[in-house]
Amino acid sequence: MLIGKYYRENSSTRAILMNMLVAAISLFINGFGVYLTIQANIGASPWDVLNLGLSKSLGILYGTASIAVSYSILGIDIFMKAPIGIAMFIDAFVVGKSVDLFNRIGLVQPCSSFATGIPVMIIGLIIMAYTQFTYMAAALGCGPRDTLLVALTKRAKKLSIGVVSIGLLSTATFVGWLLGGPVGIGTIISAFGTGPIMQFAFKSVKFNAAEISHQRLSESFKIMFAKPSH
Repeated sequence: MLIGKYYRENSSTRAILMNMLVAAISLFINGFGVYLTIQANIGASPWDVLNLGLSKSLGILYGTASIAVSYSILGIDIFMKAPIGIAMFIDAFVVGKSVDLFNRIGLVQPCSSFATGIPVMIIGLIIMAYTQFTYMAAALGCGPRDTLLVALTKRAKKLSIGVVSIGLLSTATFVGWLLGGPVGIGTIISAFGTGPIMQFAFKSVKFNAAEISHQRLSESFKIMFAKPSH
């Protein structure tokens, strides 16, 4: 299949640009998954509790709040000298703004019961899992939050990545709740269901995220702006 060869070989400007396009499209569709988890109306995912809390308290669009949080985390990633890829900047912008677009269109109305909200939440998480696969397969960097999780785990040597993840998600949820973000059963489903759903999605397409060697931003620029040899 195409993934495994073309996506992982960011050895030319054409390949990098193609993978940037793949990452952008994947993240746009990922934003639809995020939108569904919000429209489920049973409590948002931990990071979206924070985004929606900021949106509500500051009177700004969800996407603007999401971008502010994402680029803040990206700044921390850079400060911690974590590996930064060009797709991380795309991630920080596209997902939030795609959610704003779907909100504006009003494609799906907020669910009014658990009977409809829970399935919509799960469908959203499934969409997010499969688009995470295509985004990661482009090998141009993981998301800012995932990068932060790995960077913090490396520094907190005595703590497992699971413990660090719980700490991050709990902090995002608590701060978001203080700002008025929606916390509910959907928050729990997202916090504990995202991992297994993503694992199932990756296994179904025979994708091993650990095998991907993400290209750093400096390496991408070096290839894209290299002087042609004579």
